[in-house]
Amino acid sequence: MEETTELRGQEQTEKSDEATIQIGNYPVMESALEVLTILGKKKKIILKSKGNSIPNAVAVANIITEKMLVGNSKVQKINLDTVAAAGIGNMTSTIEIILIKN
Repeated sequence: MEETTELRGQEQTEKSDEATIQIGNYPVMESALEVLTILGKKKKIILKSKGNSIPNAVAVANIITEKMLVGNSKVQKINLDTVAAAGIGNMTSTIEIILIKN
């Protein structure tokens, strides 16, 4: 069963022991605190972002792993991709950062 909820402008999809959060152009510290709250309940979080909000997702991952949960969490994997708009030629970069709790 998959459930999607809106989290202060961030889309959150919940599964059994993981959550997917879409990071947008919101204050980084607020996003990090919300991710920390969810990580308290889940073992794995997938941060997704695209375009100009990619630096926010990277900053959130760094805040969680290097400041808030030092030694208790780590970045498991980072996926980078580019999506091309059909026929227009515009390309948008995307990132997926997988955080796990030890």
